[in-house]
Amino acid sequence: MKQKQLVKILLLTSCVWLWTTTIANSQEIANTLNNSKSTRNIRQLSEIELPTTSAQLLVQSPTPTSEIIAVTGVKANQTQKGVEVILQTSQGAKLQITNRSAGNNFIADIPNAQLSLANGDRFTYRSEKPIAGITEILVTNIDANTIRVTVVGEAGLPTVDLFDADEGLIFALTPVASTTQAPPLTPEKPAAQGDEPIELVVTGEQDQYRVPNASTATKTDIPIRDIPASIQVIPRQVLEDQRVIQLRDAVGNVSGVTPARSGSESLIFRGFNSGRSGGIFVNGFKRYSDVGDDDRDIDVANIEQIEILKGPASVLYGQGEPGGILNITTKQPRSTPYYNFEGIIGNFDFYRPTFDISGPVNTDKTIRYRLNAAYQNSGSFIDFVNTESEFVAPVLSFDISKNTTLTLEGEYFNSSKVVYSGLPAVGTILPNPLGKLPRSRFLDYPDLTKDTETANFSYRLEHKFSDIWSIRNGLRVELNDLSSTYFFGNLQADNRTLDRFSGSYTIDAQSYLVQTDVLGKIQTGSVKHDLLFGLELGWTHNKLKQFNSSSGTPSIDIFNPIREPIQFDLLTRSEGTSQRLVGLYAQDLISIGDQLKVLLGGRFDFAATDYDTLTFSTDRDDNAFSPRVGVVYQPLPPVSLYASWSRSFQPASVYDINADNRIFEPTKGEGFEVGVKSEFFDGRLAATLAAYQITKQNLATADPNNPSLTIQIGEQRSQGIEFDLAGRILPGLNIIGSYSYINAEITKDNSGNQGNQPDNVPRHSASLWTTYEIQQGDFKGLGFGGGVFFIGDRQGDLANTLTLPSYVRTDAAIFYRRDNWRAALNFKNLFDVNYVENYRYSTYYGAPFTVQATVSISF
Repeated sequence: MKQKQLVKILLLTSCVWLWTTTIANSQEIANTLNNSKSTRNIRQLSEIELPTTSAQLLVQSPTPTSEIIAVTGVKANQTQKGVEVILQTSQGAKLQITNRSAGNNFIADIPNAQLSLANGDRFTYRSEKPIAGITEILVTNIDANTIRVTVVGEAGLPTVDLFDADEGLIFALTPVASTTQAPPLTPEKPAAQGDEPIELVVTGEQDQYRVPNASTATKTDIPIRDIPASIQVIPRQVLEDQRVIQLRDAVGNVSGVTPARSGSESLIFRGFNSGRSGGIFVNGFKRYSDVGDDDRDIDVANIEQIEILKGPASVLYGQGEPGGILNITTKQPRSTPYYNFEGIIGNFDFYRPTFDISGPVNTDKTIRYRLNAAYQNSGSFIDFVNTESEFVAPVLSFDISKNTTLTLEGEYFNSSKVVYSGLPAVGTILPNPLGKLPRSRFLDYPDLTKDTETANFSYRLEHKFSDIWSIRNGLRVELNDLSSTYFFGNLQADNRTLDRFSGSYTIDAQSYLVQTDVLGKIQTGSVKHDLLFGLELGWTHNKLKQFNSSSGTPSIDIFNPIREPIQFDLLTRSEGTSQRLVGLYAQDLISIGDQLKVLLGGRFDFAATDYDTLTFSTDRDDNAFSPRVGVVYQPLPPVSLYASWSRSFQPASVYDINADNRIFEPTKGEGFEVGVKSEFFDGRLAATLAAYQITKQNLATADPNNPSLTIQIGEQRSQGIEFDLAGRILPGLNIIGSYSYINAEITKDNSGNQGNQPDNVPRHSASLWTTYEIQQGDFKGLGFGGGVFFIGDRQGDLANTLTLPSYVRTDAAIFYRRDNWRAALNFKNLFDVNYVENYRYSTYYGAPFTVQATVSISF
C-alpha cells in the first residue's frame, strides 16, 4: 500500500472524536420480569429456599449488547413441581432477559446471546409435551443477537422462576393444573439429589436458512415481517452448504437478482444493472465502485450473511440504482474461544485453505478479536486462465464501558488473474458454418493479468444513553490499486478471423465515508416509534490512466489461435474524478397496536463532482430528496400485508458528457410495491410474495442529430412478480427457493431501442435448494443437498439482435458432520450442461461439471 494512502488513514483516524458518556443506573432484570403477568410469581432472593446447587435468583445490570454470549447447550430436567430448562453457559449472570405473555405462551427474549455449539454451528432446541401441562418448550435464535425461549402451557400460563447457577441460566416452570391433566409426575429421586433428564425431540438441529431480522432495510434491528419491503437474507449456512466461493454465485438463491457478467461483482436487481453504482454495501457502508463494474472480486471468507433489499434504497443509502442493493454483514468477534480450519480442493487445480479464529483477549472478555484469512490458487475450464489471491480480515472489539463499544475492522485483498475477454457471438450463440467454438477456447494473452490490491479499514463506535436513546458512529476507508487489459473484437466475413482492439489501464481509487446515526424508541400508549436520524459525509477520488497499442492489435484465428506480440506504449487518456457528498436522513417506524405499522422516511443528498482530463475539466453540483412511505397490516400474527412507495437518484457517470463537456443530470427512479409475507410451521419457514413497478428516467441515449454524441431522455420501466421462501420444514430439512417474473422494457430511446428489453435480464428465473441431515441413529450427521437453478431467455444487447438461450443447472452435495469435524463433496453443474451465462460484447460460458471436496475442523 502506498505511503501517502497510509498517511491519509492515520490523519483521518487521529481526528476521530472521543466520547464521554454518563453511565446509566443499572436496572435489575427481576424488576423488568415482574412487570409481566407470566413472571409475577418470581420470588425475591430473600424468599427463595436455595437448593443444593447453590442457585441464586438472577439479579443483574444490563451488559453491552455487542458482547454476544454463547449458550453451548440446552437441557431440560424434571422437578417435583414441573420442569426446569437450563441454558448452558458460564456467563449466565450476564444474560439480559425481557419477557411477555400471549395467551398460554410464556416468551422470554435474551438480546445478547446465541445458541452456538462448540464448533460454532447454531442450533434449535425443541421438546414437545415434556410433562403434563406443558405442550412445548422451544429455544431458538430469532436473529443474530437474540435467543427466544417459548413455553406453551396446556391449560394456562405457566409460572416461571428464574435462577442463575454454575451450569447456566435456569427457567423453573410450573404448569397450571387442569381437570383433564394427569397427576403430577414425581421423580424417582429428590430434586436436590439430581433431576431426571427429559427426552429431547430435536437437539442440535441446524436452523440457519431463515433469518427473521435484518438491518439493511431500516438500519435498525426490526423483524423482516414488520418492514414494508421485500428483504431476503442468505445466511452463512447456505453459503457453506452450497460451497459458494464467489458472491455472484450466492445471489441465485434470491428472486430478481442475477450477475451482470461472468467474473464480475456487478449485479442486476429487478432488471436494472447496478453498473458503476455498484449496489454493494458492507455493514451499511457503500463499497467504492467507480473503479469499474468488472474490475474487482469479493472474498466470501469474512461474510456472515448477505442481505438483499429490493427496490429504490436512496432514502437511507443515497445515490444508487432503483432496483435494489446488497449488504454484506461481516463476521464479528466472539466472547468464547473459537477456531476453525478448512481446506477445499477441486478439479481445474482448485486449492483454497482458510482459517477463522476468535475469542476474548483478556479475562473479563471486554476485548475480543476475530481473524479470517484465505488463500486461493486455481485454474479454470478456460485454457490458460488461472487465479491466485490472498485475503485477511482482522477485527477487534472493545467494551469501553457497559454501554459503549468500539469495533475496529480491516480487510486486505490481493488478486492476480489472467485476463479473459470471452468469445465472439458467431460460433457460440449464433451458428458458424466452420463449427462451434469450445467453451475452453482462449483468444487473449496468457501473460496479461488483472492485478487488484484492495485495503479497507473501518471503525464503529456504539453508545447507549438509556433504554430509549442510543448513537453509533462509523468510518470506512477503502483504497484500491488496479491494473488490467481489455479486448474488443469483430469477426470478419470469413467467420474465422477476429479483428481486435485492446487497451490497458491502471486505476488508483480512494473512498472515505463517515456515518452517524441516532436511534430512539418511544412509546406513547399503544403507539410505538422506532426513530432514526442520520448524517453521512463522503469523499471519493479516482485516477485513471489508459494506454492503447501504438501499432494496432494483431488479428487472431479463432479456430487456430496464434498470438503475435502486442505492446502498449501510447498514452491516450488520463482522467481524474473526485466527488464530495453529504446526506441527511430521518425515519420513523410507527407501530399502532399489534397489527398496523407505518414507515416514513426521507433523505436529502448533496453531491459535488469534479472531472479532469488531458483536454478539459468540468464539474457539477447535484441535490435530491428521496422519500419512502410504507404500511404493514398484520391481520394474523404470521401474516403481513404491505405496500410502499419510494424514490432513488444516481449522479450520471463521468463518461456521460454532453456536447458542451458537461456532466449529465442524475438519473431518477420511482418504485411502487405491494406484497404479503407469511410464516409457516410455527415460524420456521418464511415466504414473501411481491409485485412491483419501477421506472428509471434520464438515461443517456444517442443524439438523433449526431449519433457520435448522447443526450439524456431515455427511460426504462420494470414490472414484475417475485416469490421467495426460506427456512426449515422438518427437523433437519432446510429449504431456500425463489421465482421471478420481470417484464423490463426500454420505454424511451432515440437509438431505435424503444420497446426492447434490457440486455441480460431474464423474464423468468427460479431456484430451489434443499438439504437434509439425519438426526438420530448410526447415520446421525450424514446429510444430502441438491438444487436446481433456472434462467430463462435473455437478450444479449439493447438492440435485441441476440437471444441467450435458457438453461437449467443442477447442483448437489453430500456431507457428514461428527463432533467438531465436517466433510463434504459439492457437485456443481451435475449434468455438465453447456450453457451461456451472459453476454457483454462477447460470450461467456458457464462452468462445466465441477466437484469440490471440503474438510473442516472447529474447536
